Amino acid sequence: MGAGQSKPESDEKVFQAQVPITFAPDVVNQLSDNLESTETSPQRQSLIDAHIRARIQGELEHLKKEEEDVRQQIEQALEKENLDKEKTMAGEASANDGSSSGDVKTSATLFGDLEEIRNKINKYHAKRDLSAHPEVQQAGSVLVECYKRNATTSLNCWREVDAFKATVSNLEQNYLKSL
Repeated sequence: MGAGQSKPESDEKVFQAQVPITFAPDVVNQLSDNLESTETSPQRQSLIDAHIRARIQGELEHLKKEEEDVRQQIEQALEKENLDKEKTMAGEASANDGSSSGDVKTSATLFGDLEEIRNKINKYHAKRDLSAHPEVQQAGSVLVECYKRNATTSLNCWREVDAFKATVSNLEQNYLKSL
C-alpha cells in the first residue's frame, strides 16, 4: 500500500552525454587556479564583509534591546521596593504615634501635596493680574520708568510713588465699598 512511494529515491542523477563535452584549456586552467589559490576575489571579500557587518549590527541591536529590557526590569523592581519601604515606614510611624497619619509620607501623598501647592500658586498669580485695572498698571509702569531713569537717585521718584499709592488706595476703597 504505497510502500514503494514513501521510500526516498537517491538524489544522484546520472546523465549520459550524447555529445562529448570539451572545455577550452583557458577555462580549465582558470578553474584549477581558482581551486589552488586561497585568496578570495575583492568582490567576494566585500560581500563577505558586508554580510559580517550586517550580522554584527543585528547582534548589537539585539544586545541593546536586551540591555534596555534588563534596565526597565531593574527600575521597576527598585520602584516597587521603594514603595514597599515607604509603606512600611509610614505604617511604623503611624503605629508609634498612635495616629492615622505618620511623619513619613509616601511619594503619592507628596505628589498630591505638590499639586495642591501648584494650584494655590496659580490662584495667587491669577489674583495679581492687573489687566482689569489699567489705571494701576499705568501708574506702576510710570513708577518703574522713573526708577530706571534715576537708578542712582531713586528718591527723585517721590511724586510717582505718591501717585501709585493714591491709585492703589482708590482701588482698595472701591473694592471695600463693593462688599
